[in-house]
Amino acid sequence: MPERIPYVRLSGFYLFYFALLGAIVPFWPLYLKSFDFDARTIGVLMAIVQASRIVAPNLWGWLADRTGRRIEIVRFGSGMTALAFLAIFWADTAPGIGWVMFGFSFFWNAVLPQFEVITLRQLGDRHARYSQVRVWGSVGFIATVLGLGWLLDVTGIALLPWVMMVLMLLIWCNSWLVGQPPGRPEARHTGERFLGTLIKPQVLAFYAVCFLVQFGHGPYYTFYSLLMESLDYSRGQIGLLWALGVIAEVVVFLFMYRLVQRFGLRHLMLASLWLCVLRWTLTAWLPEVLPLMLLAQTLHAATFGVLHATGIALVQQFFDDRSHGRGQALFSSVGFGAGGACGALVSGVLWESQGSSVTFMAAAAASAVAILLATLWIHPEKAQQKQR
Repeated sequence: MPERIPYVRLSGFYLFYFALLGAIVPFWPLYLKSFDFDARTIGVLMAIVQASRIVAPNLWGWLADRTGRRIEIVRFGSGMTALAFLAIFWADTAPGIGWVMFGFSFFWNAVLPQFEVITLRQLGDRHARYSQVRVWGSVGFIATVLGLGWLLDVTGIALLPWVMMVLMLLIWCNSWLVGQPPGRPEARHTGERFLGTLIKPQVLAFYAVCFLVQFGHGPYYTFYSLLMESLDYSRGQIGLLWALGVIAEVVVFLFMYRLVQRFGLRHLMLASLWLCVLRWTLTAWLPEVLPLMLLAQTLHAATFGVLHATGIALVQQFFDDRSHGRGQALFSSVGFGAGGACGALVSGVLWESQGSSVTFMAAAAASAVAILLATLWIHPEKAQQKQR
């Protein structure tokens, strides 16, 4: 008889983790703007959060794979996230805020890849239920962007750090409710199999696509809220637009297993990359047209939801059990880390010098390059055949 899945405990972690993301991504640029920082400074500060993902997930992933103490690392990282963020209440300069952002994000960005491994190990052969657990992260994001958007319209942006601190503490508390996955102890590995898999052309192409996808999201995560605010959208309306994208993402997660069975990972990835090009093109040229912005936000189902789920699945296919931690960490660091950081930095420069249209068209161009790489190199069925 299969062991019972701790569904509520796993889902709770995703709920609070992505609720915090829902506070940071739409509203943190507005908090930074309240200090009268220019676009380039905001771009650099937002890039810090992404850049910490380049090192942190790989460091903690290596440690988790080597020691097998994955849940202890999640608990430690969650607690240190809140502790490091405490300094934000005394920081009022760009360097000071930058150090705080680096400190808390170094631990926060290390937590999720290891929890992904814990979740997949807990699910075991029932990995199809991953999307049903992960969907609660989307619910947390939606609840935050909707509620916090209207709340900040009433109270002002200064409330934001307090809300973030509460969410960080909830993440830490929830981490103590989840134990090690059942079954065999995690194996220690030497790293040769990981490196051998990593240098395969298909795997290198996969990580390049991850980089380009998140590079394309850089302008969105950094400047979308500022763009909408400049067009006289209220913070409540901005929250609604963000929430719409994640609601569409929720629907995809609920049906992802069926989509994979029907269309396969390769076709889903390619279709989603084409929709990335469409989304960023609409945002570049027609942000003032609300119906088209509503359409663009629903495309988040593909540009994030489908691409994230296919990415998680491909990592599980490419790497063996002894390397899953580092494979997921690299998925986070190359995409959300290096790609997101470069996207934020470049968008900060382009935003000041060329304006919003050129900035978002750069995102569309990055997605077009990703289409070429995926078309030529991403063939998941070949990875499956070699593992049999």
